[in-house]
Formats: sequence, structure tokens, C-alpha cells
Amino acid sequence: MPHAPSRAGTPGASDTRTPAPLPDVREPPGAAAQRPGTALVTGASSGIGAAVARRLSAEGWRLVLNGRDAGRLAETAAHAAAAVFPEDLTRPAAERRLTRFALDEVGHLDLLVACAGVGWAGDFTTMTRRAFDEVMEVNLLTTLRLVRQVLPHMVEAGSGRVVLVGSLAGAVGVRGEAVYSASKAAVAVFADALRHELRGTGVGVSLVVPGVVDTPFFERRGAPYARTRPRPVPPERVADAVWRAAVRGRDEVYAPAWLRLPVRVRGVAPGLYRRLAATFG
Repeated sequence: MPHAPSRAGTPGASDTRTPAPLPDVREPPGAAAQRPGTALVTGASSGIGAAVARRLSAEGWRLVLNGRDAGRLAETAAHAAAAVFPEDLTRPAAERRLTRFALDEVGHLDLLVACAGVGWAGDFTTMTRRAFDEVMEVNLLTTLRLVRQVLPHMVEAGSGRVVLVGSLAGAVGVRGEAVYSASKAAVAVFADALRHELRGTGVGVSLVVPGVVDTPFFERRGAPYARTRPRPVPPERVADAVWRAAVRGRDEVYAPAWLRLPVRVRGVAPGLYRRLAATFG
């Protein structure tokens, strides 16, 4: 269900915490000049988004967190210097309200991490219209709408980074997840196109490509993860990839890194890849 924003001055809402001063965090070897700043993270109620919030907070970032579950979002924010905006981004103009809230809270945004996503598993022909619309709306349309709101502020400032969380399913396609794969493939192509468009503006675009991640995602999509491999990785591993993308200015980061292999095989030998996929699933 949609939730109202939680902020000082909102009827029935609790006051948000004042962000703590940013510590002096040393950058890793080979890092770009990007230092801890202000970040907006969507999908922060649980899973990858919550792990990203924890990692960025530990590195000294001030955060604005968004998610649909107000209770879980508050739990995430309890361990971070964060303001929270619990609302369903599929609601009309929600991305505008979130952007305005974020800018009011932290003044400007150095980083946007779009983690919000839903899945659905099953045969395409049995997928309901409601499920179809939800997957495309949450995974693709809300992301593009939010980027469209945030981006002008970054371009005007001459700096910033947008990190989009894609999926291996968007690079190679996964049986039983046709619409989910399509939504994530669109996110990946959007990242490429936008990166070219923003060249010279000081604003970068990163795509983080996780494989199977040990989160409630599979429970919520209606079917558990039943394969023996690849084994799920913890969401913290994806959060590490997001952090590397943000701090080091990486265009594309896989989590885990070996996932580049099937993507490359598909790119250089698509026939071989299809035969392997048909054999091993």
C-alpha cells in the first residue's frame, strides 16, 4: 500500500534524524575523486537497497531512503544517517515528490542508486496483466521517471552519478522470467544510451549487474530459487559493487565478477550460448 512521506512537519509523521557529520573516509587505491556525499537510494526497505544504504552510510554518505514498506524502511534508517520517504513510486508524481523531499533534506544529490524492483516467475502465457504491468512499471518506468527528475539538478551542478541496478537476466535472458528479463534489458540499454548523452557534463552513469542474490525477492515473485548453481550471493556483495561503481566511476560492475563470462560468450558466440543454455538451463 502507498505510504505518506515521513518528515518533520508532515501530519502524523515522526521527525527524521539530523544526519551526522561526514567522517573522513579514505578512498581505495585507484579510486576516482568521488568522496562521500549525499545519496538517494530507492528500494531501501530490504534486500539490495537496504544493503546499499548500510554500506554507503558506513562510508560516510548522507542518505535519503525510499521504499514501499514504511516499517522496514525505518529499520534500515535506524542504522544510517538518513531521512526516509516511504512511498510507492508507481503512484502518480511520486518521483517528483521524492526528488523535492531529497533536495529539501540534503540540499543536492551526488548519487542516485535505483534498487527498486520486483520479479515474477512462470510461463509468459500464464502471466496476468496486473503482474505484467507491475514488473514493467516498478523495474523500468519508475526508474526512468526518477532519473528524469534528478538528472537536471546533477547536470546543473556539473557532477553526480546515477547507479542503476540491473540483472544478469537482462543480459542473457532467463527461462520463465521473460518480462522480468525484458525490463532489466531495457534498464541496461537505457544506462548505455544515457551515458553517451551525458558525456562532458560531469555526470556519470553506472550499471550494476547482479546474478542470484539471497534476498526476499524470490519469495515475493511467487516461486523460490530452485537451482543448485549459481549459488546466491549475499546482498552485501552487490552493495560492494554499487560502492565501487559510485566511488571509482565504473560504467559497469558485475556481482560476482565471473558473470561477465556468460555475457561475453553470448556476445561472441550466440549459437554456442543458446545450446549451452538449452542443455544446462
